[in-house]
Amino acid sequence: MEIRILNYFLTVAREQNITRAAKQLHITQPTLSRQLAALEEELGTKLFVRGSKKICLTEEGVLLKRRALEILDLEEKTIEEIKERGELIEGSVTIGCGEFGAVEELAKICESFHRKYPHVQIRIHTATADIVADMMNQGLVDIGLFLEPVNTEGLDYMRIAEREPWVICMRPEDELAKKELVTREDLKKLALILPERTNVQSEFANWFGRDFEKLNIAFVSNLATNAVIMAQHGLGYPVMIEGAMRFWNEESIIRKHLDPPIYSQTIIAWRRNIPYSLAVRKFIDEIYACEA
Repeated sequence: MEIRILNYFLTVAREQNITRAAKQLHITQPTLSRQLAALEEELGTKLFVRGSKKICLTEEGVLLKRRALEILDLEEKTIEEIKERGELIEGSVTIGCGEFGAVEELAKICESFHRKYPHVQIRIHTATADIVADMMNQGLVDIGLFLEPVNTEGLDYMRIAEREPWVICMRPEDELAKKELVTREDLKKLALILPERTNVQSEFANWFGRDFEKLNIAFVSNLATNAVIMAQHGLGYPVMIEGAMRFWNEESIIRKHLDPPIYSQTIIAWRRNIPYSLAVRKFIDEIYACEA
């Protein structure tokens, strides 16, 4: 049974008329009739009920139609995949992200992507969510990792499953370092260093409660690294998500969880309905594949 003959069969099934089907296929009516008769002979069953005005499928014809559609769809996908494998995909994908634990998930996506497309360069731009969003709108960043809350209007995105707890950081010799957990009451006595993003500050304010305005906020910082340097010099206590501290040496700075706990999640996002390069489209496919 040839793919060409299956296509003939499907055209007749759709048109329900030999003459119209032959015209669609650019072959003569007798040729098409002979091909259909040969197909029925090959399968040993009738596929059509031929009426005076139209042709209808038998039960066996309906079954063949369903299978033929599956076969042709599989053929198309197979040809597409083979062409893609033979196609050298080059270029770059620019990713904007902050300093948080979800970058570990990004690394897994990049690892899988790089195995398939080793000639594509991945560019990482580290910045706050607000800056990354602006760069995406300008077309300077293709993919963004955003700590929630974030405005997702005009974006397609996947939410990274892992929630990240908030922590407070301090020098190892600090009295607060002896505590298992740090409470709201403890924070009232400290010079705090908060994230610069107003949305994130609002999350912390909601968690802290009505006395938030009374806190001593000595610094705000757009990235965790500079906040930790201030803490090492005894200038304040950074409040941040734990993932931003994952790779710091605990001999110089340590972290404690807050009580009650507060969590944030991260999304990986890209602008909707944008004509991306082939490399970026393949990276988006990889995001879906890794999250499946």
